[in-house]
Amino acid sequence: MDEASLREFVGALLTRAEAVEPMLRALLPEDGREARLHREIGDIVQRWPDPSTRPALFGVPVGVKDIIAVDGLPTRAGSALPPEAFEMPEATVVARLREAGALVFGKTVTAEFAAMGPGATTNPHNPRHTPGGSSSGSAAGVAAGYFPLALGTQTGGSVTRPAAFCGIVGLKPSYGRIPISGVLPHAISVDTLGLFTQDVAGIALAAPTVVEDWRIPPKRDVASLTLAVPDGAYLELASSEGRQAFEELVTRLARSNVDVMRVSFLEDAEEVLSRHARLMDAEFAAEHEERFARWGSLYTGVGAGGVDRGREVSPEDLAAGLAGREELRARFMAAIDEIGADAFICPSAPGPAPSGLRSTGDSKMNAPWTHAGVPTVSLPAGAMDGLPVGLQLVGRFGADEELIGIAAALERLVAPD
Repeated sequence: MDEASLREFVGALLTRAEAVEPMLRALLPEDGREARLHREIGDIVQRWPDPSTRPALFGVPVGVKDIIAVDGLPTRAGSALPPEAFEMPEATVVARLREAGALVFGKTVTAEFAAMGPGATTNPHNPRHTPGGSSSGSAAGVAAGYFPLALGTQTGGSVTRPAAFCGIVGLKPSYGRIPISGVLPHAISVDTLGLFTQDVAGIALAAPTVVEDWRIPPKRDVASLTLAVPDGAYLELASSEGRQAFEELVTRLARSNVDVMRVSFLEDAEEVLSRHARLMDAEFAAEHEERFARWGSLYTGVGAGGVDRGREVSPEDLAAGLAGREELRARFMAAIDEIGADAFICPSAPGPAPSGLRSTGDSKMNAPWTHAGVPTVSLPAGAMDGLPVGLQLVGRFGADEELIGIAAALERLVAPD
């Protein structure tokens, strides 16, 4: 793409955002956004004048969740606190994207401190429904066509769930495979950076730039796949309509020569969720101790409540939460190896996006996998009453590339008509 074409492309995205933003509310306001982007286009063209030498993400606009530091753009973390409360060097993930030629389109709306309180963003498929949280602006912006790539974070289900609710692809890598430096922590022991794109090809294009020690994903054929459904208490966490949509999809996969087996796993799902919640609260309170002492009056009830709950978590409960991550990961790895499955499959969320904007939905279908630190991919998998639903793929720890290959094989098979 030559310079004129790139400027025209970015201009079209800005026009799109200007038209849709009054309803969607996915972006943080920025004075001079257009001028900044055109300056940055000039910078990357000057840096890489020869098209044959341009890096993989040259000219790709990226939405960045507003807990991720970007030089020149303030971080507010969805809160009323001043930017000085979140001063930190530019995030490693942003620096890597810039080194690959990407453009920061803008900061995206997040829930306060990336917690459970909803931000202002609406669902691009129906503004009366939530887009999910807390990476709401990033997911909705990709779905609405503002930018082809966006960054989110997941501490419970904040990549997988909004990807499903907005009808796009979301990658939550294995814990630690995208460096978290320059990102405001929520619970540092489980916080994971993730990616949103329109399709799996977009994930495969972006991941080598930001994921540590990336390998080329192996190509997989649908007929060679063995997938496992974690039956029992975990699957029963989904709503009746969510389970119905999932079971219809499982039937379709089986009819397409995919080997689908049902296994008993996560029968202790409620216990895992409780342990994960205590770990999140304890680490959230520790992270915000100094800020809360200085700016506590600026915290909403949701943020202040997280601090209060975290202070009540005993050292023993915190230690159990930290140990539980390793135990669950080992248990998952043993189970998937024993049955010889390529991946687990399950709903990306309990059902489609709930009505109303006072809740971002429930992360209970995602938090166990976040707790274990294993990689997940959410694929668009149809719709119910006009609202998208997603299929969640869960892979072996560290085998993110293999999971991307499986997602690529399944993408068209499970995609909405």
